[in-house]
Parts: sequence; structure tokens; C-alpha cells
Amino acid sequence: MPHIVFEDKKEIQFPKKVDDIEFIFEAVSKHESKILTKVGELEFLLSKKEKSSKDGRCLHILKSDKATRPSKAYVIKKALTAFVDTYGVEPTFSNINNLKDYTKQSNTYLKEIDYFTNDFNTTKEVWVEIGFGSGRHLLHQAKKNPDILIIGLEIHTPSIEQVLRQIELQEIENVLILNYDARLFLEFLNSNSVGKIFVHFPVPWEKKPHRRVYSKEFVDEALRVLALNGTLELRSDSKEYFDFSLGILTDLTQCHIEIDINKDLEISSKYEDRWKKLGKNIYDLTLTNNILSPSSQNESSFEFDSIDINGLQEKLPTKSLVKDDYFVHFEKLYTITANSVLVEVTFGSFNKPLSKFILIENSKARYLQGNPLITKANTKAHKTINEILKND
Repeated sequence: MPHIVFEDKKEIQFPKKVDDIEFIFEAVSKHESKILTKVGELEFLLSKKEKSSKDGRCLHILKSDKATRPSKAYVIKKALTAFVDTYGVEPTFSNINNLKDYTKQSNTYLKEIDYFTNDFNTTKEVWVEIGFGSGRHLLHQAKKNPDILIIGLEIHTPSIEQVLRQIELQEIENVLILNYDARLFLEFLNSNSVGKIFVHFPVPWEKKPHRRVYSKEFVDEALRVLALNGTLELRSDSKEYFDFSLGILTDLTQCHIEIDINKDLEISSKYEDRWKKLGKNIYDLTLTNNILSPSSQNESSFEFDSIDINGLQEKLPTKSLVKDDYFVHFEKLYTITANSVLVEVTFGSFNKPLSKFILIENSKARYLQGNPLITKANTKAHKTINEILKND
């Protein structure tokens, strides 16, 4: 992680701008502060913390704040280099000497979640594979069905890199890859827009069942996005996971359920091949959707009411506010001026918590780095945050 350590000998003034780099303000809390920084149009925070010194000097470590960290280390190094030059500090340690930009050309098939919330649009039928692993099944389906757009979700980086290489080598053009939590992804797809959802050999999580992909909420979202006669396919070697999933589907009336054991598919994974050689059973649970769902209405402006920062610290709850399907936890309040503060808050889904900073200036508030993704959990959490912060 790029950072510097320097002796804090003089007061640092804000704002200051040099070329395309701007240091806008310093928000201060006990033993720590956040410096709002812009490199071009990119906005993020630098974190300045006190560091103990054997000789009694007042040392600080300066690095990028984790929640707002830019994806490119080059940008962080550029900001830290500008900070040293602008304020004339003398680092006692630095690992920012190499300022080469190693930015790689973006991969056409690897997408960020923002793409699906803002830009995704297709006239093709969509299939979704959750946890594609080595990619055997994903690539097979893509080559066999060139007119289908297949979205593959995976959180294991080596698996993603391996499949992206195969997509290029095999010249496959109908696949999009995403590193994101599948339990939340379906919220971003339109109702009745998906033909098939594959969940093959998910992690069973015997000791942590709350982490399983399969849940009542997941199945409800799957039924919403599935087209009429669309299918949700679970394939697992775990009898416990199979029974657990079947229990979730038992009371559903808007779908047909089919059960198979040791069914042979056209393609199988190395994982499946290994279990078959050992004589282990493979369970299939296929749900076929029988209804059309209304369009999703999950929208939010993420606006704030007027906020009085006087006494705001005392208003913030010291414990997490935990609801059935979301939570809110206020982390820390940083002071900027008499009329402005920075509030750090973690909120949203239990499966994928979101850490954001709220900048409040002259009673007006906004989320740094833009609004949260529009999910059900984030929308509900924001309403709770606004109720706590707003003027009575």
C-alpha cells in the first residue's frame, strides 16, 4: 500500500491546488484525520494517523483511506507525491518513488457492478451462472448457445482470470464476467428478463448456513427475474444443502419443481468428475417459473433533509441499528469547520456492507464519491440514516 511517514512540524493549510491535484480540506477526529483529495475528476480521501516514535517526535502516516481508495495505486502515489511537494514535508519513510502508470487495458468481458446498474441493455435472452469456478460449464453453454448472453458471477480472482483467458483464446463473444455477490446481483436485473440461472456446486457452508447463496430472498428474486418457463438449476454433491434448498421451495405455488439424482450433463467440472469417481451422489433441483412478475420499482433519490451539525455527535447511535434485512452503523464523526463535518457510516446488506462518508456543509449533505447502489437494503438504510441526521 503506497504511504509516507513524515514529521508534523507545521500547520498545513487547505485548500491548495497544483496542476490537476487538489487538497480540499482536512476533517479531524481524535488521533486521525481525513484529507479530501482530487486527482483530475477522481475524488477520494487520504487518511492521516499518528504514529508512535521512539525519540518522541510527532510522526504521522499518510495513505489512502480504505473505503474511498482508488483502484489504481498510481493515482494514490501521485497524490502523495504532490502532498510532499506542495506542503514541503520531509518523509522519514516513503514507498512512492516509482510513479510509472501500470494501467492495463480493460477487458471487454469483465464488468463492474456499475455497468449493470447504469449501462446494461441487451435484446438477447440472458442466462446467469453463479460461481462458475473453472468455467467449463459456462464456456460450454456460451459456445453451444451463441445467441444467448451469459453473465458469469465469481468471487475467486484466479478463476476469473482463467476464464477471461479462455474467452479470448476461444474467441467467445457472448459472455460477461462480474466479481460480485450473487445474493445481491439479481436485484439489478429487469423482471422476466432471464431464461436460466445456474447454481452449480455452491459452497455448502455447513457451519455458516447464513452465507449460502440459496435463501428465500434469493429464490424470490430469481422468480422475479426469470421469464415465463425460465429455470433456476441447483446442482450439488451436498445432501444437506439439497435438503435445505428443497425446504425453501416447498411452499412455493408459482413454480414447478423437479428433482434428479446423478443426472449426466453434456459437460461436467473437474470437481464433479472427482466426486463421481468416488461414487458420491450428485443432486439436481430445478425450479421452473410459471408466472410473469411486475416490473421492479426499487428506486431512491438518496437525498438528505436539512441537517444541523450542532450536537450531531450526541445524536449518533453508539450501537448498530439492526433490522430484518439491513443495518446501519455510524463509525465516526470528523470536524472540518464550524459549519461542516464528515460522517463515516457502514450500512446496507449483511451480505455486502457498504462503507461511505457523508459530507455535511451548511446544513446540506451528500455522499462522497456518489450515491450508493440502488438496492433494497441501501434504500432502507438511507432512510434510517436521514431520519437520524435531519433537523427535528
